[in-house]
Amino acid sequence: MGLGLLAGCAAVQLNPGAAQVRVTTNEPQGCKYLGEVTGNQGNFFTGGFTSNANLETGARNEMKNEAAKLGANTVQMLTNRAGQTGSMSLAGGTGGGSMEQTNVTYTGVAYKCPEPK
Repeated sequence: MGLGLLAGCAAVQLNPGAAQVRVTTNEPQGCKYLGEVTGNQGNFFTGGFTSNANLETGARNEMKNEAAKLGANTVQMLTNRAGQTGSMSLAGGTGGGSMEQTNVTYTGVAYKCPEPK
């Protein structure tokens, strides 16, 4: 289980070709629509052991990997969500608890845009 736990802490890696996929918040002009893509990192178990930066990087990398599979070179980011998991403790009658970010999900639209000349 130790190796699986460590793997849960690292960000999803970029696949070959995905590094060239550009992420933007604006709708690109003159590009061909290829489909919607989603990237996700973390869950209620591994998310607590993964830094927020790695959750965000991993979700972005997975979205870019999915876009590259479609042949895209640009993704317009539509939504980004961070999930939280909490715990509640009734010990000592305090009713305390905690919340922590445990997953990040990005959704976007993949496009094939002309290469700049």
